[in-house]
Amino acid sequence: MQFCKPMVVLAVLGASLLLPSGLAAQNKPEGSSQTTLTLPPADPPRDEKGSTKPPIRVNVNEVIVPVTVTDEKGRFVSDLDRKDFHVFEENKPQTIRFFTRERSQPVVIGFLLDLSTESRIHWKNFQNATEELVQNLLTGDPKFSGYLITYSQDAEIAVDTTSDPEPLVEKVRKLKPGGGSALFDAIYLACTKRKPIRGEPIDPRRVIVIVGDGHDNASKYSLNQVIELAQRNLVTIYCISTQAFGFTNSSDDNLVRLAVETGGRVVYPLGDVYKDTDGYLSKPSDDGNYALTVGIGAYKSAVDNKMYRAVADIVGEVTTQYIIRYVSDNDTSKNYRNVKVVVDLANVRVRARKGYYAATP
Repeated sequence: MQFCKPMVVLAVLGASLLLPSGLAAQNKPEGSSQTTLTLPPADPPRDEKGSTKPPIRVNVNEVIVPVTVTDEKGRFVSDLDRKDFHVFEENKPQTIRFFTRERSQPVVIGFLLDLSTESRIHWKNFQNATEELVQNLLTGDPKFSGYLITYSQDAEIAVDTTSDPEPLVEKVRKLKPGGGSALFDAIYLACTKRKPIRGEPIDPRRVIVIVGDGHDNASKYSLNQVIELAQRNLVTIYCISTQAFGFTNSSDDNLVRLAVETGGRVVYPLGDVYKDTDGYLSKPSDDGNYALTVGIGAYKSAVDNKMYRAVADIVGEVTTQYIIRYVSDNDTSKNYRNVKVVVDLANVRVRARKGYYAATP
């Protein structure tokens, strides 16, 4: 990538998976990518033997910001240009150095599937939705990779990073729910233990899709710790909530925080699906502790339609993003820096990461 000045070349170094300070000590906590500016002078200096001296190298912070823009009806706005965007760091305007609106950019996606007891009543619906997500986002093209992490009482990497969707689909089809919920440990695994792809988090970028209700009663790590971990590792988190029937769920706040802090979103396919249908709980059953079975008549049709829309929304969000990169010129000493992206259009919604952790000089 080149800046406007033709003699300035920006070479991006490989980024590694990082732990926040609350999880483990480290020498270089990063939230932006580490880069090197190579500045060859017009007349390269030479040593006493006449050999050219090496170019001057200066470490800087390049901040990567994936951005989604939708209109008032939730439709993606995908025809904007660089001039339509403004980026502010700690309320200070920043110069956009790189911009792209290319669709289907390389991405590595973590599918985190809730196997807790609470997911039983709608298990088949969310099992099918996860299969659809995998098949739509992993097409066999090597620029799209993914991995599967399941969580109940414990979290585990069920299928490590691959561009082949079949191992993930086959694994999902064999799963059965039961036990507690270690959501935060699952996010920790996604950020630290799975096999990374060369070039992350810039190309491909990192995404996590959680299929669950946000409840956690078994993790070793906290919500604040894994949010910081995701931010340091430039992960965007999306969620398909398994909350159903319009019931309130205090754990939903966990999903909202994970999504908002990292620039993602939460969709609720079954939150109000029953309101215009009847017979949604009318078939006796001996399955688990439930006396009735969900999924007949008009209700089943409504569920299928809502699940289809939820999958389509997440797939569209992941594949229809603008990518903005800038080199911070902020002289603040703050470790965590707030970022805001503004678009020069009325009646649009902009979703982007709320901030990043600056690299140590």
